[in-house]
Amino acid sequence: MTDVTDALPAEAERLRILIAPHPALRRKARAVAAADAPAVRDLIPRMLATMYAAPGIGLAAPQVGVGLRLAVIDLQREERREPIVLINPEIVRASAETETREEGCLSLPDQYADVTRPRAVTVRFEGPDGVRREILAEGLMARCLQHEIDHLDGVLFIDHLSSLRRSMILRRLAKAQREKAQA
Repeated sequence: MTDVTDALPAEAERLRILIAPHPALRRKARAVAAADAPAVRDLIPRMLATMYAAPGIGLAAPQVGVGLRLAVIDLQREERREPIVLINPEIVRASAETETREEGCLSLPDQYADVTRPRAVTVRFEGPDGVRREILAEGLMARCLQHEIDHLDGVLFIDHLSSLRRSMILRRLAKAQREKAQA
């Protein structure tokens, strides 16, 4: 969406990414309504700037403390930016075929685990221009879409793991955060 990239000022204010176990990460986000349009227009470039600076390939509004069903994705990383803005996204189809790959999350810095998800999904969403769209995605894009939509439902990637593995990751994260605060 070139209009979004063109509107992204280099000095866009970055937002603070919430770190698990922050309670806002567990709340289900509410649908974006027409009355939210001005706030969403302001939030999109700030979320993109935050995601690019992190660096990451996806960011959901609850990760920056905003309880709206809004997410941004850009798999291009260092190459030409091609952000996708998802307003009120929903998975309308998921393949029966699954794939297991390592996932990480900006809200669980430096923590990774293998997560099994559907290999392909169809996601319906609204763009910042108000147009309803559908995207059929496979591989990394499908995984990223599912991961960000999970955030909108208060779900973290660690929720797809065994309770033992989830506890280990949360303990490691807490220790790393304590060490960072003491440094």
